[in-house]
Amino acid sequence: MLPTTARAVIIGGGIIGCSVAYHMGKLGWTDTVLLERHKLTSGTTFHAAGLVGQLRTSANITQLLGYSVDLYKRLEAETGLQTGWKMNGGLRLACNAERWIEVRRQATTAHSFGLEMHLLTPQEAQDMWPLMTIDDLVGAAFLPTDGQANPSDITQSLAKGARMAGVRIFEDTPVVRIIVEDGRIRGVETPSGVIECEKVICCAGQWTRVLAGSVGVNVPLVSVEHQYMITEKIPGVTADLPTLRDPDRLTYWKEDVGGLVWGGYEPNPKPWAVGGIPKGFHFDLLTSDYDHFGQFMENAIARVPALEHAGVKQLLNGPESFTPDGNFILGEAPELRNFFVGAGFNAFGIASAGGAGMALAEWAATGAAPYDLWPVDIRRFGQVHRSTDWVRARTLEAYGKHYTIAFPSEEMQSARPTRRSPLYGHLKAAGACFGEKLGWERPNWFAGPGEQPVDRYSYLRPGWFDAVAREHRAAREGCVVIDQTSFAKFRLKGPDACAALSWIAAGRVDRPAGTLTYTQLLNAKGGIEADVTVARLGIDEFYITTGTGFATHDFDWIARNLTGDCVLTDVTSSHAVLSLMGPRAREVLTQLSPDDLTNGGFPFGSARWISVAKCPVLALRVTYVGELGWELHMPVEVAVTVYEALMGLGVSNAGYRAIETLRLEKGYRAWGSDIGPDHTPVEAGLLWACKMKSGQPFLGRAA
Repeated sequence: MLPTTARAVIIGGGIIGCSVAYHMGKLGWTDTVLLERHKLTSGTTFHAAGLVGQLRTSANITQLLGYSVDLYKRLEAETGLQTGWKMNGGLRLACNAERWIEVRRQATTAHSFGLEMHLLTPQEAQDMWPLMTIDDLVGAAFLPTDGQANPSDITQSLAKGARMAGVRIFEDTPVVRIIVEDGRIRGVETPSGVIECEKVICCAGQWTRVLAGSVGVNVPLVSVEHQYMITEKIPGVTADLPTLRDPDRLTYWKEDVGGLVWGGYEPNPKPWAVGGIPKGFHFDLLTSDYDHFGQFMENAIARVPALEHAGVKQLLNGPESFTPDGNFILGEAPELRNFFVGAGFNAFGIASAGGAGMALAEWAATGAAPYDLWPVDIRRFGQVHRSTDWVRARTLEAYGKHYTIAFPSEEMQSARPTRRSPLYGHLKAAGACFGEKLGWERPNWFAGPGEQPVDRYSYLRPGWFDAVAREHRAAREGCVVIDQTSFAKFRLKGPDACAALSWIAAGRVDRPAGTLTYTQLLNAKGGIEADVTVARLGIDEFYITTGTGFATHDFDWIARNLTGDCVLTDVTSSHAVLSLMGPRAREVLTQLSPDDLTNGGFPFGSARWISVAKCPVLALRVTYVGELGWELHMPVEVAVTVYEALMGLGVSNAGYRAIETLRLEKGYRAWGSDIGPDHTPVEAGLLWACKMKSGQPFLGRAA
């Protein structure tokens, strides 16, 4: 019988939902209910291929997937149900020099993450996978702890483990409404009644976007057709054959009862359910599309000649949920307290499920992730991701790049341009090569005479090297202007603004109006949740700036920790920002402003309104490049006037890639790459920015 109350309700009985249920039970949250609209695994899990790879570009996401492997190894012994898990290892092939550089970098990365990964000669690779040809191979890598599993069996085993801990699971029980009152979760409604609960954990796969959207939560994922072929038995295919990834031929392979399962990631994927997922779609597959799948055949047969004469059991076509950046979506929704999401697993949900379920359960139970999960955090998205058309276009591009070489600093091209600063046209005319961040077009570098503003990617010396070097020297020796309009900008205002921000910020922000504070915002463990600049504009008003990509995350962190009478407002779109940096910055700005810009009149760490080219500008004396300079924040409608005046004085343009080289040269930290929730200010060398001597309390100080 369906209960009327529960501490937590999990929506979705695929491998992700069942993993969350299993781990909620392990955490003692036995008053947890899992609701599945049909039967367990009936959405996407039942048709997943079941490869389990671990290595990702992030150490913590690799750790998460490594946890999955550890769990799958012991799960059968714990529950008594088979999982189909076998640790047969994983091979990855390289067929050209650039791919070989990538594979060698991956091996180095794996070792730094504590993973065993071996580089192999072509012959050594063939010895492990005798069915393949190696004429075009440069080398290969082998990760011995990778493997494969039966997705449905693992799900049922996780479900049994959850039940053993006291978690209740109900099939044929769809959620028809999520109940929200006063901005918080109150329960869920089903055809059998209402369950009042504290928390909802939505793991509904490709249905998650619509279900979460019903309560105002944005989950940017779309459905894409994904096909793989199952062959009859093939002589020479042994049970211990490793999984195989052949990215230059866009294919993956695994053993399956003496035959092979193989599929790929085509550059022209097919979206599915553009008009909505059909009602009653469960344990369903799509019509096999041999014509579309045929683009893999020639390369596949060239790699595995035995495939040409192998019998075909099935060409399986099943929809999977994919995301704009190829990473899954995890965490508490910024729009709704106590609503958690685990979805969009991009066809590696089986590999991720163990760790993702563990992390999401701990997040829901304790209010914090077990460690830094920024690459998959739901707060990495922004307003642009509320456009389904934008999400679909970017997701299809990401899908098509699944097996292409992941060059450093590579930019996506779809759904552009979307957000543009008022200077976009001027910068384009000046030779800007733009990148994109959270929908914003940002100048990465500027082409000089005879150069084309087009990125040429490489693992060695990239095409923009000389251009960025020019901009770097100009910033060190002269003066540059950088359009940083995409900065996220917040205004905190109210009688209690100072007290509230003083609690959240590790640095001292209760200074007189007109001062500027660089500060970290810490969590209860002392980890760095945000790295921001705070300008005090008045007795009850503060202006906060942070990185473009952190807009949702940082706004959410500040908002959820505010107390008292104050209001936080996102004012990003109201203000343009021009950073004027370099030893000539004062000389240039003085020619356009009547205000006192001397070191005594406008010292470092000051913020005040000044006049520039007869326009009102909020000038912040701060630098992220290690040179004299000001960030000039202004109403968007005057940005062109100010920019033209600056350029008329011989200032050079510079872009974000120069910012990166300049800040690295000075040792300045970047949140998300150098520092994050796993690092304290002490570990990051930022204790000087904390008000430790003041005796004032602040969040994270006790740690």
